[in-house]
Amino acid sequence: MNNDLSVLIVEDDPHVLLGCQQALTLEDIPCIGVGSAEEALERVGDNFAGIVVSDIRLPGIDGLELLTRLKARDRSLPVVLITGHGDISMAVGAMQKGAYDFMEKPFSPERLVDVARRALEQRSLAREVSSLRRQLAERDSLEGRIIGRSPAMQNLRELIANVADTSANVLIEGETGTGKELVARCLHDFSRRHTKQFVALNCGGLPENLFESEIFGHEANAFTGAGKRRIGKIEHADGGTLFLDEVESMPLPLQIKLLRVLQERTLERLGSNQSVAVDCRVIAATKSDLDESSKAGEFRSDLYYRLNVVTLELPPLRERREDILQLFEHFLQQSSLRFDRTVPELDNQTVSNLMSHDWPGNVRELRNVAERFALGLPAFKKPGAGGGNQGLAFAEAVEAFERNLLSDALQRSGGNLTQASQELGMAKTTLFDKVKKYGLSH
Repeated sequence: MNNDLSVLIVEDDPHVLLGCQQALTLEDIPCIGVGSAEEALERVGDNFAGIVVSDIRLPGIDGLELLTRLKARDRSLPVVLITGHGDISMAVGAMQKGAYDFMEKPFSPERLVDVARRALEQRSLAREVSSLRRQLAERDSLEGRIIGRSPAMQNLRELIANVADTSANVLIEGETGTGKELVARCLHDFSRRHTKQFVALNCGGLPENLFESEIFGHEANAFTGAGKRRIGKIEHADGGTLFLDEVESMPLPLQIKLLRVLQERTLERLGSNQSVAVDCRVIAATKSDLDESSKAGEFRSDLYYRLNVVTLELPPLRERREDILQLFEHFLQQSSLRFDRTVPELDNQTVSNLMSHDWPGNVRELRNVAERFALGLPAFKKPGAGGGNQGLAFAEAVEAFERNLLSDALQRSGGNLTQASQELGMAKTTLFDKVKKYGLSH
């Protein structure tokens, strides 16, 4: 049975069944008829989007049992029962068990059409609400936030899921624009600390003379201009998560003080001798190699080892090209909604440019390009601009596009290679070889 809104009529009397079908067809209501509950159960699958109109008295499984079984599968499915003379009390009981409505024989075509339309409207509304709830759930899931089908992104999501609800400090490594703060927020949101504060501090964005006050806080009159007590970032993050971005920029004297806080779980505000107990998880992010920095004496090695209990590496976008189109379409939909524009269609030249570009700004740059495209501006300033090694990029682009295409087909087929090969017009053996080549799951 197709997934469009339609009416499935269950009636063993061929004359009544034909009359019902004609009445609905004349009103442009899609319908199909079957002669038994058993056949109806075969046709109503998980994706059935319509309603069921069934006689109560049927050979084999009767209409009441059909109602019970259908409701067990889908509580929101409207089931209308057709009753004969003397079955009214039975129908009323069925209404209490979840039947949408009942019609007593003989009924007029107008009555059938009216009931069917109302039931279809309810069905449509229920499915819309269900779809919105599913979208919200997907948006709040890791898959909806950490986007990408590449092995690197799949591995990253697994690592986040494994360590999120622990107290272990995490070091996130990655180039500028790869989404380090997004990963940090996911670690916080999927932990038991999610009800407390997520406090972000860019260590490279503060003058050194303000840094200590910002992170540890100060008492009133601790220094010139300190008119009142200020709670620092660490204390504000108590019970929650402290995110230190560009931690490699933290001045060495402050690294010593931060290490002490992490070890003793207490701090002292500037101008105070009183220790304040703090319990926050620290997630640090860096675009540098802190291991090399610590060996060079540019970053304290003891703090480095304290921060990188768990290390998450974010690959640059150029190393996961198979994710580019999925990310771009995601950002394009977001941007079109924000700018109140219709989502534009991707042309072949833009796709080629997207896949061949080197993306020095990574995901942040890709989002910016998607915003321009949503506004009707060229995705790239120069036609055909791709940047980087075009020969190598093109080969990678072709492979990434093919991998993405195969992955989508496998996902739609539920991992069924036969079905996916038919959809792609590809020999099953060829598809199997490519699945192995790209490391796709099926």
